[in-house]
Amino acid sequence: MAVHKSGEDYLEAILMIQNQKGVCRSIDVVHHLGVSKPSVSVAMSNLREDGMITTDEDGFLHFTDAGRALAESVYARHCLLTEFLTFIGVDEAVAKEDACKIEHDISPTSYQALLAFMEQQKS
Repeated sequence: MAVHKSGEDYLEAILMIQNQKGVCRSIDVVHHLGVSKPSVSVAMSNLREDGMITTDEDGFLHFTDAGRALAESVYARHCLLTEFLTFIGVDEAVAKEDACKIEHDISPTSYQALLAFMEQQKS
C-alpha cells in the first residue's frame, strides 16, 4: 500500500528515534516532530493499517519488514540530499530542511545519479 509523504515523515522519525534511543513510543514522535498527540495517534493508526508498523503491549513501535525498508529508504534519501546540498555550499540547517522537502519527490533515476556523483566526489 502506498504511504503518503506525511507517513514517510513519521516512519523516518521512528527510525531516527530508534537509532538514537533504541526504542520508540508515540510520545517520542510527538516530541521529535513537534506535532500534537492526536496527529501522531492518527498517523500511527494509518501506518498500522498500511502494514508498516506494529505496537506492542507496552506501547513501543516496531517496524514490519516493509515499514523498515521504506523508513530506511526515506532516511537514506534525506542524508544524501543533505550531504549534497552542504557540499555545494548550502548552510547545514537549510540543507536539512530542504532535503526533507525533496526526499519525497526525487525520482529513483535522479537519486541514483546523485548517489553516483557523491560517491565519485568521495574517491
